[in-house]
Amino acid sequence: MSQSSQPMLKRQVGVVGAVMMGLGSIIGTGVFVSIGISAGIIGPAVLLAIIVAAFVAIFNGLNSAQLAASHPVSGGTYEYGYRYLNPVLGFTAGWTFLLAKSASAATAGLGFAGYLLTAAGQDGALSVPLALAALVILTLIILGGIQRSNQVNIAIVSITLFSLGAFVVIGGAQFNAANLDPFFSGTQEQGPLAGFLHATALMFVAYTGYGRIATLGEEVREPRRTIPRAVITALLVTMLVYGLVALVSLGTAGAASLSQTTAAGAAPLEVTARSFNVPGIAELVTLGALTAMLSVLMNLILGLSRVLLAMGRRRDMPPVVARLNAAGTTPTAAVIVMACVIGLLMLTGSVKTTWSFSAFTVLIYYAITNLAALRLPPEQRLFPKFVAWCGLAACLFLAFQVEASIWLPGLALIAGGLVWQQIARRVFAVPA
Repeated sequence: MSQSSQPMLKRQVGVVGAVMMGLGSIIGTGVFVSIGISAGIIGPAVLLAIIVAAFVAIFNGLNSAQLAASHPVSGGTYEYGYRYLNPVLGFTAGWTFLLAKSASAATAGLGFAGYLLTAAGQDGALSVPLALAALVILTLIILGGIQRSNQVNIAIVSITLFSLGAFVVIGGAQFNAANLDPFFSGTQEQGPLAGFLHATALMFVAYTGYGRIATLGEEVREPRRTIPRAVITALLVTMLVYGLVALVSLGTAGAASLSQTTAAGAAPLEVTARSFNVPGIAELVTLGALTAMLSVLMNLILGLSRVLLAMGRRRDMPPVVARLNAAGTTPTAAVIVMACVIGLLMLTGSVKTTWSFSAFTVLIYYAITNLAALRLPPEQRLFPKFVAWCGLAACLFLAFQVEASIWLPGLALIAGGLVWQQIARRVFAVPA
């Protein structure tokens, strides 16, 4: 059966639903963890890193939007790479997405367990079983179809945004500008410029959930109108949220405190909120963190399963993962496979290098996105070519600003994936 004759997912998601899916994928580990990590690298200058990373994300988001609008099928850049570039780059995009986001999903699950156990005054002995339980429950929700997943996601994201809004309002009243001096501080192990670029790369990862909207291309109504609006809206809201949360956190707790609590495995925003001495705010922030981690985990399962679905259709993965349920709303096998992969990663109980590894692999993924956008025919282009050139240059440059101990193994895993592609094409080839 050719890919074009494969059954397609139903279009059920509008602009609001797509925006909330994007926010659910973006606002999670980034705002609750990455700001603290980046503050340890470069100090209060993380505020600039958030802004620069946002511009890089906007360039990438615009290119993802116009690609998804012109080619609205599941798979995101995996499909764009095949259509506009070549099979090697298309597969590389899909492979790097699976690598980066499977680890991120495991991190979100373990993060949820850690926050919940900390709030309950328990140690981390039950973190893995609790993370696995959350994974099973969300997988069952997703297997019920995109509409049910979307309803749960909207509820979760609303709680997260409310808790962060309360954090900003209450913390803003205790803001102390002296905590922003010196502006460039942190560890300085890499020097100010190198540290700033490293922090920018890490903060870029905190925006990359907007790609979840592109992987919904097959399931949104009026994709040429819905996808660009949803991507741009989600990114602008996220930039505002990140900037305000970081400013209040730095102005009340200071960069050193944020960095130390993050490194110790604590919840930096919760610790900061406790210093406000306002009853209930720390608990509300904890609730927001819990819902954010759940939302990220759910949306990553959704996105990963859609990319695996697309790879199964092209026989880069076993064709069984391309099968849909009877209603045509869920790639059941793909969802179950990705849940199992995430569960196996959760069993390690330790993902301390995941964030940097995600930065490298996601930046490679979006470099291919921008390259594909350069190949769009004029009649399908929504934005000028310079947007794609800027996104491509920024992604390739920032990808190698993480430690060599991260990007060297990353390159080796990409090479291993290309070997798998050649094997899969022979094993799962359609008989002549």
